[in-house]
Parts: sequence; C-alpha cells; structure tokens
Amino acid sequence: MTTRRRANEDQVRVKNLTEVVMNIKEAKQEVVNTVKAYLMKDETGAYRIPVEKQRPVLLMGPPGIGKTAIMEQIAEELNINLVSYTITHHTRQSAIGLPYISKKSYGGEEYSVTEYTMSEIIASIYDQIERSGVKEGILFLDEINCVSETLAPTMLQFLQYKTFGSHRVPEGFVIVTAGNPPEYNKSVRDFDIVTLDRVKRIDILEDFKVWKEYAYRMDVCGAILAYLEIKKDKFYSVKAGIEGKHFVTARGWEDLSRIIKVYEDMELKVTRDLVAEYIGDPEIARDFATYYELYNKYRVTYQVPSILAGEFPKEVCAIVTAPFDEKLSLLGLMIEALNREFRKYAENLDIQREVFAEVKKLKEAVADTAAAGSSGSAGESGKASTAGASVHGNEDLLDILKTDHDFLKLQMERNIKAHMLSRYQERIQKKILLALEELEEKLTLSEGDDAELFAVAKQWFTEREAARTGAIRTTGDHLTNAFEFINKTFGEGQELVIFLSDLNAGFYSLKFISECGNEAYYKYNQYLLLKDQRAKLRDEVMKVMEL
Repeated sequence: MTTRRRANEDQVRVKNLTEVVMNIKEAKQEVVNTVKAYLMKDETGAYRIPVEKQRPVLLMGPPGIGKTAIMEQIAEELNINLVSYTITHHTRQSAIGLPYISKKSYGGEEYSVTEYTMSEIIASIYDQIERSGVKEGILFLDEINCVSETLAPTMLQFLQYKTFGSHRVPEGFVIVTAGNPPEYNKSVRDFDIVTLDRVKRIDILEDFKVWKEYAYRMDVCGAILAYLEIKKDKFYSVKAGIEGKHFVTARGWEDLSRIIKVYEDMELKVTRDLVAEYIGDPEIARDFATYYELYNKYRVTYQVPSILAGEFPKEVCAIVTAPFDEKLSLLGLMIEALNREFRKYAENLDIQREVFAEVKKLKEAVADTAAAGSSGSAGESGKASTAGASVHGNEDLLDILKTDHDFLKLQMERNIKAHMLSRYQERIQKKILLALEELEEKLTLSEGDDAELFAVAKQWFTEREAARTGAIRTTGDHLTNAFEFINKTFGEGQELVIFLSDLNAGFYSLKFISECGNEAYYKYNQYLLLKDQRAKLRDEVMKVMEL
C-alpha cells in the first residue's frame, strides 16, 4: 500500500468510523451481495427486505476508478437491467417531471391542483423493463453529491424515500449511487446525518493490482500495462499545478488503450499529443509516450513470436544483462501475445458451443425424418420405400437453419437495444450468426437428401473443431515455451514470479489453463508455492531461535 493511499484511507476512517473502505473489486462484490439480498423473496413472493428498508448504496471514491464499469459488469452477471444516469446533467424538471393543473373534488367542491408528469428517470426504467422483458435491475445515479442547488432537495428526498416527485422507483430496482469526495470536486455537497443514516455507504480507493485484473479481461494495451507495472505510482494521480489540476485516472488509461489499438491498426503514429489528450498530467503523458516508443522497439528487438515458437535467438539472450525495466517490458510483451491467444480460445469455445447445438438440432431432424419414413414403409409390404428422404430436397434442413438464424438475430438485436449484452457477448453473437450464414451457404450449394446435407454440415463442423483443437495445442506449446525461455534465461527468480503472477491475474489465462491444462504452469506454480512455504517456515524458525 502506498503512503498516499494509506494517508487517504486513514483520513476516510477518521472522518466516519462507520464507513467501509474497499478497493473496486471488493466494492463490486459488496454491491452484488446487496442486490441479491434486496431481490430475494420469501415463499409468498414478497421481498425479504421490504422495499422501503432497502437502503440505496452510496459509492464514494475518486473519479475514473471504474464505478460505472462495475455496475455494467454486475447487471451482466446477474442478468438484470441497468438504467444509468449522471445526475449533474439533469435539471429539477427532468428529474421530477413538469407541473400541470388537474381538477380534484374535496368536500363536494372542485379544486385546481398542481401535479407532475412522470420523471424522465422513472420513465426510463419502465422503458427498459419493456425493452428487455426483465422486471428487476439497478438504477445507477452518478455524481449524486454534485447536483445543482435547485436539484439538491429532490436528491435528498430520492435517497430517503426512493421517489422523484410523486413517482416511486418500481419495485425490483435497486438504487446504487456514486459520488466524488470534496478534494476532487468543488461542487460536492455534504449529506446531512438524516440522509447518511438512510444509505449504505462504501468508500473506494484506487488499486492498480485490482485494476490490472480488469485490464487483462478488457484487453488493455500491453504497453500501458507494462509501463504501469514499472511505474505503479503513475496509475492514478490528482495534484494541483501552476496551470491548474493535473490528473491521471484508470478511465483515462483504458480510453487511451482503445485509441492506441485503433491507431496501430490504421498504422497511424501514436504521438505525445495524442497521449496528452487522455492523460491529464503533462509529465506522465510525456513519460508514457517515450516508453511507448521503447516498448515497440523491444517488440522488434526481442522477437516474441520466435520465443513463443521455441526459438531463442542470440539477440534475446542479451536481456540477461539489460536493466530490470527492460526485462519487465519483455515479460509484458510475452503476456500480451499469450493473452491474445487465451482470449481467442475463449471466443472460439463460446462460438463453437452454439454452432454444435445447431448441428445437433439438424442431426435430430434427420433422425426424425428417417424414423417417420421407416414407420410409413412398414405398412407398405414388399415396397422399397424412399420415404426416409426429404420430399423437398434440401429445403427442410435449410428451413430449420434459417429459422434459427433469424431467431438468434432478432434476439441479439432486441438485447442490444435493451443494453443487455456486454461488448464481448455482442461480438460472440455476431460471430455465431456469421458461422451459421457460412453453413447456410454450404448447404444451399449442396445437393442430395437431408442425410447427405447433414453429412456436409457434420464435415463443416468437424473441420472447425479440428482447427480449434489445433489452436489449443499451439497456445499450450507457446505457454510451455515461454516458461522454458524464462527458466533458461532468468532461472527461478523474480522474473518467473512476475510472469506467473500476471497469468494468475488474467481471466482468460486462468480459463485456458483450468480447461486445457499446462504441465509447465503446474510445475512452476507448485514450485513457487513450496518455495513460499519454505521461506515462511524458515522465518518462523529464525524467530523461535532468537527467543
């Protein structure tokens, strides 16, 4: 833990001993647990925790550390809706609705009464329920403590009573809000004790190690991860300078990664000015831009594809005497290359599972047709019946395939419109549709009865599976070769520890290893665990001897 982070954490705890301080990963799990608890029902169908007692969650933390991102992840994992707003973009009218005059009778007399149209935010929840068909979800309001003076009373009423104007948040929607501490935003308003006593507050601090796990899953640029591994103090920074505030956030690094990847594909130069558009600290922006050029130089010098292929050129051996930062950069290049293969493995597996389900359905259709034909021919004594063959040639299987394709496409479009798919899920769904379109084309160009067409589909699937299996073997070999190179070059020192730590921090690397196995990984991981245990035992023995 850095000195600055420890000071911040101590400051938060002194301010309010009842507050909970977490990193973003811990906060995510706490929100997941809260949502599950709030949505749990008893045997009568009523919520175990009554809606009026479901405290809104209040996440307090620096800007750009991923508060919005974890809401998207939670909604995806729990398969519920997410309606998200940055509340500072709203006026009092859009939050509580517009006034209108209605007529009401009291004591036999008619009066003009002011009422309000439905809040835009509440209406958005009902729209989302209608689009998705899911009645439960999260209403996420960001920058809750930075609203305008005219909207502040409305927000306090909302936190206390879950209403905007006269309209209540629908049952089944859990309220999660987020705000920035006053040191990051001059517009911050303090909540009074009455309000704080009605919310579930969690204070969040930035944490590079936790963000790195997220970054691996989101395929963040390897140069950024390698740079931050070398200079962890550059991950998050907010400080005042002569020309104003300088800042670097996790959001800034992730957005920079996206533009770098696109620039690289377009073969455009990543300049210092481009970096400065995302990294709001001139010194850190210059430093990273310089490192990025070095990283690309190392990419050429150390020939990572050759290392993973099991070829260790003489030039690579020079890394032994290189500065430690350069060694870390090479490890980063190797992890980046392997992660691309691990991610590809996960994608191909998800696609092939859906394709297999479709081919299996075609097989069942052929079997049903054959069974119906056999049943029909049994009543025709002495006749050589061909009833097992499709009367319409290839139309039956194609109809099944096209119907399923159209259904999956419609379902995907509906889910995209309802924001129920992550970027990864959307990408997988589109690739599944492309695969089915390829199969349709093959069957359309083929001739014969359903059995013969299924043989074409089976061959097509078998070829795809063979290619996928071959890719798994290649990736496994690359991982084994990486371990061999590190052991041969650096021995069983800190470079091996760092490489293993990065593998263990990656979602896709662990998925590949757990599902496909890798003897080299098991060997070195076990060795380091035993080495760790021996070191702890030695320390304990030394302490006893000192007594």
